[in-house]
Parts: sequence; C-alpha cells; structure tokens
Amino acid sequence: MAKFPKGIATHLRGIALIVPWLLWLLVADVLLSLLLPFKFLFPDAVYNASSRIALSVWLWIQSIFEVFNGAVITVSGDRLPPHESAIVIANHVSWSDFYMIQAMAVQAGMLGRCRWFAKQQLRLVPFLGWGLWAMGMPLVSRNWLRDKAELDRVFRGITERKWPIWLISFSEATRFTHKKYLESEQWCASNNKPQPLHLLYPRTKGFVATVQHLRKTPHIKAVYDFTIAYQHGQQWQGAPEMWDTLSVPRLSGPAHDVPQQISGEGYRFHVHARRFPLEELPHDDEGLAKWLEARWAVKGKWLDETKALWADEGKAM
Repeated sequence: MAKFPKGIATHLRGIALIVPWLLWLLVADVLLSLLLPFKFLFPDAVYNASSRIALSVWLWIQSIFEVFNGAVITVSGDRLPPHESAIVIANHVSWSDFYMIQAMAVQAGMLGRCRWFAKQQLRLVPFLGWGLWAMGMPLVSRNWLRDKAELDRVFRGITERKWPIWLISFSEATRFTHKKYLESEQWCASNNKPQPLHLLYPRTKGFVATVQHLRKTPHIKAVYDFTIAYQHGQQWQGAPEMWDTLSVPRLSGPAHDVPQQISGEGYRFHVHARRFPLEELPHDDEGLAKWLEARWAVKGKWLDETKALWADEGKAM
C-alpha cells in the first residue's frame, strides 16, 4: 500500500480532525440563532445557554490542539481564583494565543464565559462570524466613536444583569511583527512614550473604557494580565501557523533527527499570569492609561528575561 508524503498525510489528518468540529460549529450557530428570539424575554437564561454552547465549541477545538496534537502549555505567575469574573488583557503574537488564553480559562472554569473583543470583519467568516455575533461578542472597528454603541451594549449586560464573564482583549490591537515593532518604536520616540521590549505599545482607550465601565460592577473582581511566550527551536516567539495547530501531531514533542513517526515539532508554549484586584487600579483615565503602559514595560522585561533563560537552556541540552 502506497504511503502519502508527510505533507499530504498531515493535511488529511487535519481535515479528519476539523470537519467534525466544523459540523458541530454549524449546529451551534443554529442553536444560538434559535435562542435569539428569547433574548429579550429571558436574557439570563439565554446567556447561560449560549455559554454552555460556547463551552462545547471551544473545549472541542482546545482538545484538538492539546490532546490530539500534543501541545503542552506551561503556566507561571499568579494563581487565578476559580469562577472569578475578570477583564483579561494579553499580548498578541499569533492565532495560537487563543489556545493559550483558553487553557487558562479551562483551569479557572470560565471557558464558556469567555467573550472576546473581535474585529468586525470576522462577521464575514463562514460558520465562525455568525456564532460570534449570536454569542454577544463585542465586534469592533477600532474606531472609538464608532464602537461606543457596541461597547455600551456589551457592558450593559455585564453591569445590569451581573453576567459572569472573562472580557478579553489584545491591548496591542494587532499581532506583533518586526515591521510593526519598528513602527511602534518610531511612534513612541515621536510621542515621548516608552517602547516595551518584544511588544508593541498598547492601545489605552479601550482598556480605560472597559475598566471604568466594569469597575462599577461588584462581581468583576480583577484584571488578569497574560504574557504569552513561544519558542520553536532557536526561534524566539516562533508560534505554529493556524492550520498547523489543527493538523500537526506532537507539536511539543522533541524536534530531534529521528524517524518521522516518533519525531515532534519542538514548540514551547507558555503563559505568565498576573492578577490585579480592580479596586487597586487608578481611578482616573490618565492613571489607567499609565498603568497599562507600565504593565507593558514589565511584560517586556519578563519576555526578555525568559528569552535569555530559554536560550541558556537550549545551549545546555
């Protein structure tokens, strides 16, 4: 019996793993749509039902990444209380960041309660876009005046209905690239702002508005700051492509020169978590903006230290 080349076999494996999930995503979209007419009559029940549907969707794809494809996610930093509602901020490197944050949510029992700030363009993505909208994800354009009505809608459910939630945003608003880093350096130099290491300068307006709205709600207890780090061989912040996360086995296995059937990709996945009680954050807008700026400086230093540590570990192997 002829063997497929490794590339074709990997693609077929990915298709076999992802097609059942896509079919369930379609079913989930239908179920979420059926819930929409009841949203105004029974908002709490619909939110809870939507969260259970979301849990099944995200847990399934998380299992593809971690269980079937062997990604090992390590964690350091603060322990997160179970079932606590929070504002979540993180740096943005690649598609894999979603798995990293979801792994933290699984540990805290909040995966179904995750709501992400997402780009409006995602509405056009087949299967995914409609589900995001139906689940009540904040879909924004990054234009603050244009997004205000959308954010007021999202915040209203959290503040008035006391819905449990992780409200998640990538404060850099875009993925890190070397080109964007150079642009960030130029902007910081022109505006007398500190450029963090290994990160883009954070956007502050959305963070400030989120904190100022949600700090009025007693069940929102903290801001979680996740610093995401990757390593692939000697490549710092080398993360797998989206399709690789869904198709390639043994993502965290040792990348040695051994037969294909037992070799791995050698990716390293890590999240450093910090928890900050909301009551301890500054109360004025300018203070919150400076707080986020300072956090990004600390994150950059942690990333720089981790890069050096992992490089030393690699030399010792």
